[in-house]
Amino acid sequence: MTHKIFIDGGVGTTGLEIGERLAGRPELSFITLDEDKRKDAGARREALNAADIVILCLPDDAAREAVALIDNDRTRVIDASTAHRVAEGWTYGFAELEPGHREKLANARFVSNPGCWPTGFLALVRPLVLAGLLPADWPVTVSGASGYSGGGKSMIAEFEGADGAPSAFRPYGLSLTHKHIPEMQRYSGLAHPPIFAPAVANAYRGMIVEVPLQLRAMAGAPKVADVHAALAEAYAGSPVVSVASLEDSAAMGQVALEHVGATDRLALFVFGNESAGQVRLVAALDNLGKGAAGAAVQNLNILAGLPETAGLRL
Repeated sequence: MTHKIFIDGGVGTTGLEIGERLAGRPELSFITLDEDKRKDAGARREALNAADIVILCLPDDAAREAVALIDNDRTRVIDASTAHRVAEGWTYGFAELEPGHREKLANARFVSNPGCWPTGFLALVRPLVLAGLLPADWPVTVSGASGYSGGGKSMIAEFEGADGAPSAFRPYGLSLTHKHIPEMQRYSGLAHPPIFAPAVANAYRGMIVEVPLQLRAMAGAPKVADVHAALAEAYAGSPVVSVASLEDSAAMGQVALEHVGATDRLALFVFGNESAGQVRLVAALDNLGKGAAGAAVQNLNILAGLPETAGLRL
């Protein structure tokens, strides 16, 4: 069986990355629009309704418009924008979120691709909440840095402009109302929004997401080994997510922004100080890989009943 795919917004940063991962796959065929038709509502409506699976790589309002143009009950949608991440009727596209979630995705019609920051955050936090190690009402903080490609064409132009990069490292989201926070809270199972302290670095791609925890202050004072065991169990056998051993983590002096390179892998680390009762949980991923295009391709494979890692860069 050949699946007909339409990438709406396929000439953007994420769309191009998705196209590269899907190229040369005989089980897929592609609907494309000429340059002069890409913003034509009639042409888009026809393409959206002709596809078996649509991937939306659009701004939020345009993504909502695209969904409204679908007038059949058959076309399935993967939305890479923020528009539907906490919307009713949409299934969150993080296959590794919790036991049984992959099966929900396989049967879903509308899938919201996770944000890059929430991907790292949820990978670290959700298993600990499920295991009862991290109380749902704990005041959680998440920080880190991302490559500037995560900001889309405008930020890429800003960092690569003739005047040079505006900074080496720039915190943002200082209003504490970043659009990623609702999905972080909902899918982690936390009772309160985490404090989200993101930054952009002068690097094209790559991402580090960090969640520090004061274990000694938590109920039961869980050990570093307990935290590591919960993460290791959650991702045992995963071809995409790896959890470094405590020994390997302890031997590392640093984790680079580009740790996983331009791949679709997600690498997790537990750096602990048992005597202090503290851990720094770290996720390394490519913001354009598992944080965007890789996740969309993984979700497409699940929806189409194809091998989950087909086309992924692992």
